Amino acid sequence: MNKRIRTALAAAVVAALTLGAVGCSGEKHASGGGPGGTNPALANVGKTVGGTPVKGGTLTVLSNQDFTHLDPARNWVMNDMDFGTRLLYRTLVTYKAAPGTGGSELVPDLATDLGTSSNGARTWTFHLKQGVTYEDGTPVTAQDIKYNVERSFSPDLPGGADYAARYLTGAEGYQGPGQGKHLDSILTPDDHTIVFELRKPFAEFPNATVMPTFAPVPKARDTGPKYDNRPFSSGPYKVESYQRDKQLVLVRNTHWDPNTDPVRKAYPDRVVVTMGLKATQIDDRMIASQGADASAVSWGALRPESAPKVLPVAEVRSRLLAESTNCTDMVQMHTGRAPFTDVRVRQAMMYALDKDAVLTSSGGPAFNDPSTAYMPATLFGGKQPDTLKIPATGDIAKAKQLLKEAGKPGGFETKMTVSTGDKGRAEAIQESLAKAGIKVTIETVDPSAFYATIGDVKNRTDLVYSGWCPDYPSGSTFLPFVFDGRYIKDKGNSGNHSIFRDEATMKRMDEIAAMTDAKAADQAWQRLDGDILAKAPAIPVLVRRWPLVVGKNIAGAYGQTSFGGQIDYATIGLKNPSTSGN
Repeated sequence: MNKRIRTALAAAVVAALTLGAVGCSGEKHASGGGPGGTNPALANVGKTVGGTPVKGGTLTVLSNQDFTHLDPARNWVMNDMDFGTRLLYRTLVTYKAAPGTGGSELVPDLATDLGTSSNGARTWTFHLKQGVTYEDGTPVTAQDIKYNVERSFSPDLPGGADYAARYLTGAEGYQGPGQGKHLDSILTPDDHTIVFELRKPFAEFPNATVMPTFAPVPKARDTGPKYDNRPFSSGPYKVESYQRDKQLVLVRNTHWDPNTDPVRKAYPDRVVVTMGLKATQIDDRMIASQGADASAVSWGALRPESAPKVLPVAEVRSRLLAESTNCTDMVQMHTGRAPFTDVRVRQAMMYALDKDAVLTSSGGPAFNDPSTAYMPATLFGGKQPDTLKIPATGDIAKAKQLLKEAGKPGGFETKMTVSTGDKGRAEAIQESLAKAGIKVTIETVDPSAFYATIGDVKNRTDLVYSGWCPDYPSGSTFLPFVFDGRYIKDKGNSGNHSIFRDEATMKRMDEIAAMTDAKAADQAWQRLDGDILAKAPAIPVLVRRWPLVVGKNIAGAYGQTSFGGQIDYATIGLKNPSTSGN
């Protein structure tokens, strides 16, 4: 996207903000972007749209992509985790179904409580509820949860959360249960008790058991990599049909017992995900909300170019959700390859980047906040620090000076991989870096294949544009996953896409993880963020909101703060099921 178009878009968004300010909530936000700091995009933040749903009908989800993974052993992308754990399978612990900050509260799911620790938080015991069954009526057992945790180690099932690998005793070198080998650190003394033995204290372990890794998979139903196509349901819905890249249809799991599940409401009779649509088409259909689209929601966020069609129109704006993703977008540089082995080159990249241009290409201040640190503001008590004091528009003179010192006075050429939805942001990055002589070629990848592509360390490009979201409100679930070099994988690599291996950083991570004072640990994570930032393995760019326009017939909709602002599929439904069409 060239500068002229970005400037026009910025003007359009500002105009939309100005027009949309009338009749909005009046709540003040520092990064609002409208008159007096009021941001009309945030009118429904922390609220539920559409009232209470009526049971029945078909909820349609319009998507431009397939799922990255639905196999719970591999599912570690925010949207996919929300969809999978709210509709298809249950985990030991989950998040409360509530808008706003209430959605960050941990509540028991398969377990009767949030777990009991012993041995200095090295041993965690969970007891399972009675009466929880799969879609065929057979009971969910502790052994099934153990089995799924074990299969998450399998080399042919990459991509999933690796809390088990980081914390379980004896996990080093484990390759999954395929050869009949099992982890002695997961004990199942009976069908309703599971015990985890950790190699180091982990007071936050219940937070980790929200991850799909801690959902049950019966061994008899495991189909290896094909399980992605047909997970066996322990949730309120089951898979009726799944055509990759085309359509997924879910119908009720008649063996799901709501008496064991206070979180999921399961209002619709069917959930149909229609894939392969163009993002522009989805935005226009959601804004118009005609026919069956009135009973639809969008899988992906509203495109920045569509903001002027939404913010000035009160009726459409009333159907807009825009919770923060709480995730930091970053340009991650391969620190194991020249020229990014030189910290001065990486710092030059930081100074050359015009974050304002990227923010504008992303929809402006209505839907984004610029990022001056790696961890999002929620992990800094509400406001990110600005330790480097680099202007938001960059400092080209400083960038060129650093390149000269690094022996690259004329700049250099490199390549960057982005998801197709981030192409506009990539072009803004490309244009700003070019001013310092850094010529970037952009390679776009379909969202469903993006993480597999950038997770192939040997064959990926030098730069990737990606993000990271804390799995829960702690620095321990952000910095170690993005910058600990001990967990880098050749294939299926997650988080640490800068391939950053720094001994001092890893030593400090271990020291902070061992702290028993939570407040002191939080402060230490915050300081470490600044220390890593000075070494420049990645450039923090922005924290997005997740703008979603829902259909006129949608009820019970809110952005779940613990799932990156995506709609909470646990509670969504329809106002009038009889008009849902399908």
